[in-house]
Amino acid sequence: MGFWVTHPKGKHPLIETVDRDFCFLLNAYDIDPGSATPSVNTMLDFNLWTWNSRAFPGIDSLNVRLNDRVRIRIGNLTMTNHPIHLHGVEFEVTGTDGGPTPKGSRWPEVTTDIAVGQMRQVEFLADEEGDWAFHCHKSHHTMNAMGHGVPTMIGVDHTGLAGKISKLVPDYMVMGERGMADMAEMAMPLPDNTLPMMTGQGPFGPIEMGGMFTVMKVRREQKRGDYSDPGWFRHPPGTVAREVGGMVAEPVRAPQAASPQGTPNDVEVTVRKPAGHAGH
Repeated sequence: MGFWVTHPKGKHPLIETVDRDFCFLLNAYDIDPGSATPSVNTMLDFNLWTWNSRAFPGIDSLNVRLNDRVRIRIGNLTMTNHPIHLHGVEFEVTGTDGGPTPKGSRWPEVTTDIAVGQMRQVEFLADEEGDWAFHCHKSHHTMNAMGHGVPTMIGVDHTGLAGKISKLVPDYMVMGERGMADMAEMAMPLPDNTLPMMTGQGPFGPIEMGGMFTVMKVRREQKRGDYSDPGWFRHPPGTVAREVGGMVAEPVRAPQAASPQGTPNDVEVTVRKPAGHAGH
């Protein structure tokens, strides 16, 4: 299923000319870990959240030229609402399922809630250079392969516990004692055909996101009409936060290499298939 956009014949007084135009659909699935078949009878308790049926970091970034006028159109095919949030800019809701909204009814916002079966169109001026998070504001929609029957272990001292349990259950790992974000730094083997809960590497290490999340990359050197990924933003000297008394954190640069079928600007990645499931 794709996105259908109808352009009016001739100039429309409520449709502005834009430099960048993005469209995507919100999707949700209930697929047990290790399974290849979704549960089609599920109405509410989904565990995989995607944009255009893809989960972060498999979702393309929105690559924009500095000071471009940008339009984003989002359709919701899931059975719940999604407050879609964009960092770095303020946008206006300029369209709904019924078409473009009158200019007098628009207001500045950074989050727009998209209900079941609805479509929203937002527009803004990309006047701040950098990498800006773009995601659903429901926390569990930026994490995948979640199970709801897992006990809460926040604040529990796990010292020595994992080692003892792993003697009985090989590959066992406990949930992070400081919260679920700890899971982003764990290299845990997964059942085949399963998405990790949180994954992806950013310029400073693991990005504790998965599911409905991506990044808008605004660059002054991006050529007009060029939608290719410019890589991570290179922060000007003195603009990166550091620990008091510590050393300045240096961004982790992804290697820029040409893939056999790609271009010199493509990023080459090495795929490792998890092993050692030990039958569970």
